[in-house]
Amino acid sequence: MKREVYYFDEPGFKNTQEVLKLSKKRAEELGIKKIVVASVTGKTAVDALKVLKDKEIISVTYHAGFSRPNEIKLDVENKRILDENGVPIIIATHALSGIERSISKTLGGYGPVELVAKVLKSLFGSGLKVCVEISVMAADAGLVSVDEEIIAIGGSGGVGADTSCVIKPANMNRFFDLKVREIICIPRGH
Repeated sequence: MKREVYYFDEPGFKNTQEVLKLSKKRAEELGIKKIVVASVTGKTAVDALKVLKDKEIISVTYHAGFSRPNEIKLDVENKRILDENGVPIIIATHALSGIERSISKTLGGYGPVELVAKVLKSLFGSGLKVCVEISVMAADAGLVSVDEEIIAIGGSGGVGADTSCVIKPANMNRFFDLKVREIICIPRGH
């Protein structure tokens, strides 16, 4: 099979609309129905609703207390729009950090889970690491099947997307069964 990968010059939110269009095109070519979107404030998921109208969108955001105790970053208006459109919102601990982040912040160093995240981020950029992570989180929430390919959309911090992948997800306890089948788009300068 011959496939093209779209490369962005730079990471960041300015790529969001192109990521959504490329994701829609590939989802239609492969018959993929579920799109998992990293969306801290809900804005990227709301944008995805406009472009990916006939797809089932699943939004994944930070866990409560990610930045400050009890704080949830999800914007109230974006949540309302997503709820009205039946978009599930996963607010959960990151699959590739969890309690290890607390240990490393307190004691220093990396544990095995954070090491996996660091390797993915260093080799392929934040967006691809996020795509892998949200795929696991959606599978663990029971919102995607580990038997079907999905498209995962992630970004490199802040609001917006710059990476999209076709992924066969896995549950956290079978992480190494996860397969990144295709990279649809990714920043070249991560």
